Amino acid sequence: MMDSSGQPLIVLKGVTKIFGKGQAAVEALRGVDLRIDAGEFVAVMGPSGSGKSTCMNILGCLDTPTAGSYLFKGVEVGELSRNSRALLRRHYQGFVFQGFNLLNRTSALENVELPLIYRGATAAERKRRALQALETVGLKGWETHTPGELSGGQQQRVAIARAIVTGPEVLLADEPTGNLDTARSREIMELLTLLNRDPGITIIMVTHEPDMAAYAKRTVRFLDGLVASDERNGRQN
Repeated sequence: MMDSSGQPLIVLKGVTKIFGKGQAAVEALRGVDLRIDAGEFVAVMGPSGSGKSTCMNILGCLDTPTAGSYLFKGVEVGELSRNSRALLRRHYQGFVFQGFNLLNRTSALENVELPLIYRGATAAERKRRALQALETVGLKGWETHTPGELSGGQQQRVAIARAIVTGPEVLLADEPTGNLDTARSREIMELLTLLNRDPGITIIMVTHEPDMAAYAKRTVRFLDGLVASDERNGRQN
């Protein structure tokens, strides 16, 4: 599915990324071509050093390619200023990490409100949207609890609520189940599946676990700085 303008959401064309110079130069990406349409759920896999994390950093506007093109909704990201890339992250993307990254002495509600503070939302608007996000991830009634009073699975739900509270078009998830047991991992993947289905958030997820990748509609595998395979999964969400 394309967006309303008829263009794919994300396009990488011949993207390379080189770290260091001269003898110490390392080519992390060696000409990556990738297209992701709006509404997709893509699992990104590959061994350590394959380039998948570098690619995710570029997709999340945390880094820029050495060469090649990154188009987001038809806009050449490489031509944006650092401030404009920050605005793109803030308004169009949400991030979920393996380590949750919650403020320990802050309630679930206040953790979820944080991105809205950066966007200048009023206190009333922040609270309304944070309550809605927590309800969406199944944590209604847990708003006043701090991370230390929540299980690992609940903490990751708070982190997901924080990521979706701004209404992003893309959710970038880096090993979102890496710190969870099997049962909690499945719960988180079911939640991501629901968010992909309705409200239709595009999800790009790095994982080392085939069982978790199977929840996605598509699996892209990196090897030696290139896309080694790009396949549709049997499971249709």
